[in-house]
Amino acid sequence: MKWRNQLIYLFLAISMLGGTSMLFGSEQNSAIKVEIVHKDGKYQLLRGGVPYHIKGAGIDHNDLHSLVRHGGNSFRTWSATSNSQPTEQLLDRAHSLGLTVSLCLDVARERHNFDYNDPIVVAKQKDEILATVLKYKDHPALLTWFIGNELNFHFKNPLVFEAVNDISKMIHEVDPNHPTTTTLSFFDKKAMSAIKKHAPDLDFISFQLYGGLVDLPKHIENAKFDQPYFVTEWGAIGHWEVPKTSWGAPLEQTSSEKADSYNISYLKVLKPFADQAIGSYVFLWGQKQERTPTWYGMYLQTGEETEVIDIMHRIWNGQWPANRTPKISTVRLDKKTGLDNVTLIKGKHYSASIDVIDPDNDPIRYRWEVRHESSADQVGGDHEPVPELIDNLITNPTASNIRITAPTIGGAYRLFVYAFDGHNHAAHANIPFYVK
Repeated sequence: MKWRNQLIYLFLAISMLGGTSMLFGSEQNSAIKVEIVHKDGKYQLLRGGVPYHIKGAGIDHNDLHSLVRHGGNSFRTWSATSNSQPTEQLLDRAHSLGLTVSLCLDVARERHNFDYNDPIVVAKQKDEILATVLKYKDHPALLTWFIGNELNFHFKNPLVFEAVNDISKMIHEVDPNHPTTTTLSFFDKKAMSAIKKHAPDLDFISFQLYGGLVDLPKHIENAKFDQPYFVTEWGAIGHWEVPKTSWGAPLEQTSSEKADSYNISYLKVLKPFADQAIGSYVFLWGQKQERTPTWYGMYLQTGEETEVIDIMHRIWNGQWPANRTPKISTVRLDKKTGLDNVTLIKGKHYSASIDVIDPDNDPIRYRWEVRHESSADQVGGDHEPVPELIDNLITNPTASNIRITAPTIGGAYRLFVYAFDGHNHAAHANIPFYVK
């Protein structure tokens, strides 16, 4: 059976060779070998035989230049087929900028009703992934293969990891140059046990943690886990990890508090354990709606960089950027913070204020806005609608201290404030409130 599979892989590879060579010149094999070595109790990632230290980010937009400008050298995707631009163009652009790419193969999730007990659909998925692997395996920008993203999230059937193992074995038969992994939500002992039993072909495991990242060294030690790993998502404290108001609204950190969290995560969890944590990708070099429009993105929707970019610039370069992002305090509404369960009476007037300091003394421009509280219940980063913006409630939305009229319809809302320095940087904060 193995020789038959190899013949099939060879036939498919030959059939795709012409299209592949068009991606990066006339070379039929331009792959740069990536491997993990273990010596004297330490793991190390090599690329082209040379130690390769990943300065990585998960990226969801086309601005690769900003990643390079701030010192990044690698990025990860969440799909090899549905990126914001064709994958071959993304790889070509990455290579031209000196970036590497950890390419994620989109493997179906149980929570999306994929049935891993159905051998026909499982085989079809594997064939589709093979075509993708053959198409991109020799690209010089390719670093590693991510086989699925957070397949453990709400999983019940361990056959999902048998499918991962089959895909990994298939990749190793056609591509000897790039390691394979799968990414796990949290340090999931159940999933890791299933991987040990059903997916031993993987070269390493990857973890995705946010506030819980600070406990990763303890989990590693308690589990006596001695294998190499990546941290393929890390960043802001998650919306499921923070205090909530009495009506269930999660309290988001300010952009300055998030910068502190990113810095602590790197200095206490990633840097000290680099002999085992051989790669990491910060989340998210871009912007997305997940409970709020500002929770996880390192950029605003309008394109401005937030303070966590300053932190990553210093981590990757050893010095601060030439111009720094403003620092922002906790927003107060009716002289209260989010922990005070701010309740307003519809139609009445209230004050709100914020304090901002710019390290470069740049003049600050403010923007305040009110949105409905998100009612999304999606999990695992699935798409969410952006809560509706409500106009005409703030009389002076460009000042640091404002007057706000409570909406005339009762319910849960959130007040946002943004502070811009005129150099493509912005600080942000928000506070949930409830209208009676």
